[in-house]
Amino acid sequence: MNPGGEPERDDTGLPPVDIEIPDDARELDRDVQAYHRELRAERRRMRRSHLHGSLARDGVVLPVLACCLILALIAGTLLTIFTATSDQYLGRVPGNGTSPGGPRTGSSAVSSSAASKPAISSPAAGKPGASAPASGGPSSATAPGSRTRAASSGASSGASASALAPRPVVVPTGRPLPAGTLTLTANQNPVPLNGLSESVLVLVPPGCRCGAAVRWLAVIGSSRDVPTYLVGTPQTIGEVQQLHSRLRASLRTAVAVVLDKRSVLASYYPVRGLTAVLVAAHIDLGQSAAYAQNLSAKDDPAPLVQVLSS
Repeated sequence: MNPGGEPERDDTGLPPVDIEIPDDARELDRDVQAYHRELRAERRRMRRSHLHGSLARDGVVLPVLACCLILALIAGTLLTIFTATSDQYLGRVPGNGTSPGGPRTGSSAVSSSAASKPAISSPAAGKPGASAPASGGPSSATAPGSRTRAASSGASSGASASALAPRPVVVPTGRPLPAGTLTLTANQNPVPLNGLSESVLVLVPPGCRCGAAVRWLAVIGSSRDVPTYLVGTPQTIGEVQQLHSRLRASLRTAVAVVLDKRSVLASYYPVRGLTAVLVAAHIDLGQSAAYAQNLSAKDDPAPLVQVLSS
């Protein structure tokens, strides 16, 4: 600055400014306050930048780690619960417990007692046309041994086949049949349920496609000389009559088709698949019914025969 106050040439390159020096320092309070405000604003910006930077670095990793830890805790808890629950049933025998409609303990006893009975010999062994060795010859001494070996081999093969066949679960109800009346489709005669003694009532569900199983039950009933009834409702009576017509002549005469107009049996017994209601008449206890569900022609008939012969 020159003494006249006019700016002179400046070789430093700085812009020309006028410098004013106040007489009192209190006149600079506003500038000092503005300077401090700028310093505080700068510190706030620095803190925000540090915070945003830390979140940008760890903002994805920390939530992922927390989720993995929570999932691991949940999985460990569920595995512990399921393992403790499954260990409680390892020592139980299959088939024990209860089932809808009655206890299954009795059915297991029936099945075990049926398995302990000896196999019934085939009626073909006693046919009059069977050949017998001549007495007095050399073959007569060896014939009994060969017959014994053949019988033992046949019994063992029958026992093995019976052991491989699935055993249906027969559920004894301990009660008689419900009150109601069926109608014979052949002559429209009524059949009171409380008047039946030993019999087999075959409950056919809609869309059964169980011709082989129906024939299997008809053979069981006829072999035990027990009346067998194919029971149809107003919705299934046509299908039941078709199944009856496909039986051979000897079985058609032993099996009758009845109509359950009010679906008394279907509402009293749980029908799951082809269901058979087995009726046994005891001298002291009177009428007693049991039922078996989801029957097929590959099942072992021993449990059913045991109920009918008890």
